Amino acid sequence: MPHVLVNGPASWNTLVRVAALPDARPQTLFASGHRDALGGTSAGKALTLARLGVDVTLRTALGDDDAGDRIRAALSQPGLDLVADPLPGASERHLNLMADDGGRLSVYLDLPPEPGPAPASVQAALARADAVVLDLAGHSRELLPVVRAAGVPLWCDVHDDDGRAPFQREFAEAADVLVVSADRLDDVEGYLDRHVARGARWAVCTRGRDGALALGRDEGWWTVSAVPVTAVDSNGAGDGFTAGLLAAALRGLPLPDALRHAAAAGALTVASAELSAPGISLGAVEELARAAVVTQRV
Repeated sequence: MPHVLVNGPASWNTLVRVAALPDARPQTLFASGHRDALGGTSAGKALTLARLGVDVTLRTALGDDDAGDRIRAALSQPGLDLVADPLPGASERHLNLMADDGGRLSVYLDLPPEPGPAPASVQAALARADAVVLDLAGHSRELLPVVRAAGVPLWCDVHDDDGRAPFQREFAEAADVLVVSADRLDDVEGYLDRHVARGARWAVCTRGRDGALALGRDEGWWTVSAVPVTAVDSNGAGDGFTAGLLAAALRGLPLPDALRHAAAAGALTVASAELSAPGISLGAVEELARAAVVTQRV
């Protein structure tokens, strides 16, 4: 069984469903529903990887509060080893407005204290890891040179990077496999091409309902369609996509097939109300991946 070390945020979120995201003006909104649930990009990736048959160590920062206890309970999953000593203070919490069209507005309510140096358990996980995912966080940034020195394939999801922010740039320039959203990029192709030219193996840009565009150092340009499903909640879609891509890569699948699996994993996440679809499995991803259309761009 392959092993992956994931380092980054886990949170406890309040999700509020609204018809549309608000304009920048005073107003009153009526919610059609609300609930509390697990959040955090690293939590989503780790849960999905474990459900896809990957042995995962997740290191994150949690406070010594009720939210931290809830996060721990939600991350109790076979194949997932959680490394998170309680820190004095609050765990990460967000208020997310979730619009019916898939839009999201996230408000940080609390941030946990930054943990100290990576403990021995994280160093041991790195020593046996087949890949490492470092998500955007201060305690992930500290591991960038450590992972690079260890020679373990490094995966980084820089979310809505605009290509100019210095914090995201550190992750993007260190990654062997880079995933980014098209939300704030003026030149998607230029961004992907630049990072493959500087050494990335794969660079992938997710485009929501328009699927994803990818450039492989040896495979060239590819597109993959989104897999049509009945959307329930877009929260965690990018994390499901990245986890599906990584799980496929660990099985030795080439970029086109890995993109199909990524699109399927993202679709299963969207079709669920949870951060990671409880019913996601390798078999479910393989079956749904047949509906993904992959095209090579010459």
